[in-house]
Amino acid sequence: MKIDFIPRALPAWIGSLPLADHDEAVRMMMEYTPDIPLWIQLPHFKSEGMIAQFLPGLPGLKVDGDRKFIKTDDERFDQEILSFFEEYMAITQDEVDLANSRFALTHDTAPGFFEFTKCLDTLEEPPVAIKGQITGPFTFSTGIVDQDGKAIFYNDQLRDAAIKSIALKARWQVQQLKKYGVPVMIFLDEPGLAGYGSSAFISVSRQDIAACLEEVIAAIHAEGALAGVHVCANAEWPLILDSSADIVSFDAYSFFDKFILYPLQIKGFIDKGGIVAWGIVPTGNIDAVEKESVESLAELWENEVDQLAGIGIERSRILDQSLITPSCGTGSLPLPVAEKVLQMNKALSDQIRRKR
Repeated sequence: MKIDFIPRALPAWIGSLPLADHDEAVRMMMEYTPDIPLWIQLPHFKSEGMIAQFLPGLPGLKVDGDRKFIKTDDERFDQEILSFFEEYMAITQDEVDLANSRFALTHDTAPGFFEFTKCLDTLEEPPVAIKGQITGPFTFSTGIVDQDGKAIFYNDQLRDAAIKSIALKARWQVQQLKKYGVPVMIFLDEPGLAGYGSSAFISVSRQDIAACLEEVIAAIHAEGALAGVHVCANAEWPLILDSSADIVSFDAYSFFDKFILYPLQIKGFIDKGGIVAWGIVPTGNIDAVEKESVESLAELWENEVDQLAGIGIERSRILDQSLITPSCGTGSLPLPVAEKVLQMNKALSDQIRRKR
């Protein structure tokens, strides 16, 4: 699949803000990233947590106060999981409309998405591209547990259901967004990948994770969109660089030294047209945000670009195939600090683009 999208260091976001008002979130989004607008998640609302937001529709889902889990020992579970896979098959065989299925996001589960599309409907000029996001399949299936507290990733049937649910919810987003006639990208938020290789996931194989990612990426590609993978900490980067992802989004502020350890994989990714989303504006540490400036971040970015150029990638190509982003979402920051992140992100992108 080839989509004509050359970002040339445009600014983009990861997707969360420390607000309780979706209208205000849309206003801030359009102020600081109008070229690549996106829908905003507000973790102020528990229903918009990165696991909770995409749980509806899973078979066996139970809610007990703040606890949400999959109850496999319920007498209705077998019928629920059968119904789930029947609906999935009907959609993939074009017998049921995805828009009217359990896999469609709703105003209850994703109000930010609908505020976003209302905004898009009013634009006089189309943006350069549009971004959506969803929790990645590995993080999602290791973040929800069964009645015994065991992650559903370790149950083959439930893992399959979780992956297929994420895949179709990603497809639904693309279907809603591609009507605006510009390139659409969907980022898979995968913080869980930072734990791959640790004792917490000692029994998880690279093949297991790759299969999760590839199924969702394939679903996004099937709808004609670009797929990104975002990890806001260190990760096994070849796992992502060697995947079918079109965009790799990483914390370039804190973890570039780990990323650059894989020059062959990075060069291969760039050579096949891959886009690097540089999380160059810090979000994980308030002190770091307060001490940095556009000038200091520009110097840092230039230094990192020099290192990529040193492994044989043309600087002009690096620029063409780059996005400038915060290192992660800003939903956990105080609002003034979050706004400084967004201001610096846009100003840094502007400065980089002026100098090309």
